[in-house]
Amino acid sequence: MPSETKKPRPIWQDDPRGPVKVIDQRRLPHERVEAELRTVDDAIYAIQTLMVRGAPLIGVTAAYGVVLAAAAAVENGGGLDTIEAEAARIKAARPTAVNLAWAVDRALADVRSEVDPVRRVARARQTASALAEEEAANCRSIGLHGLPIIEALSRSKHGRTVHVLTHCNAGWLACVEYGTATAPIYAAFDRGIDLHVWVDETRPLNQGARLTAWELGEVGVPHTVITDNAGGHLMQHGMVDLVIVGSDRTTATGDVANKIGTYLKALAARDNGVPFWVALPHSTLDMRVRDGVAEIPIEERNAAEVTDLTGRTADGRTPAATRLGLPRLRH
Repeated sequence: MPSETKKPRPIWQDDPRGPVKVIDQRRLPHERVEAELRTVDDAIYAIQTLMVRGAPLIGVTAAYGVVLAAAAAVENGGGLDTIEAEAARIKAARPTAVNLAWAVDRALADVRSEVDPVRRVARARQTASALAEEEAANCRSIGLHGLPIIEALSRSKHGRTVHVLTHCNAGWLACVEYGTATAPIYAAFDRGIDLHVWVDETRPLNQGARLTAWELGEVGVPHTVITDNAGGHLMQHGMVDLVIVGSDRTTATGDVANKIGTYLKALAARDNGVPFWVALPHSTLDMRVRDGVAEIPIEERNAAEVTDLTGRTADGRTPAATRLGLPRLRH
């Protein structure tokens, strides 16, 4: 995909000895705020509070958490057992996305291969960086493989607008680059295909309205934000040509766990004969699990994410903090 759809990454490290930096996704689209992760506690907080979110990005953040753990062990005289204990804490940060534990285990395996404490830090950083590159490459490939699906729909409609429906945010903010569900959309847009995206607002935290719509708007992809319950109505009236969503975890049998509400979109798509596609990288596959309903844990979040709202006040101000805990890290 051309460079015009390639955006700055949501996680990076300017200085190998400095903090890991992330875009605080809770502040978008009203503010673009960078946060610094200096400790394992910072990394866990970022994952738990959805400062960073999306299965691929959670995995990369977790890997950088192992880097911070290894660096702290050097500074405090801790050994491999200390790093392993911190890695266990990182893995427990959120339950649903398999990328979290997968990335920690991979980084930890590489750390264990080094005896020298300083080399452990370098090896962990190398692994975290490699994971970020792999996820970016995965998403680019998803875009290239998904492009023919949209091209075929465009041909069948004789060039008329192809309408795509999404749920939640599976864009570059969630996936390091390009996104999973959005990658084919960007590829089609770059190819000059006439398309339009229906963006589910995605309750309770509005990742669609806040993040997906912002991403698409930055690139110039035509889109409309809709209420979550409007998707079925649009399908009934022939206004959706395909649905593309992401995945937090996918089982060996093909069960997909994604943002709450995805199941209802799948049912509506099936009832109305609308193609339903899940865009996911191999890092989201969990071959140990066969029954998604029985075996994939579904996270229970803080009730304040439903009872409290974030955003701008009536006079256009963005509150500096809310009951959801904004902000706690250094910005």
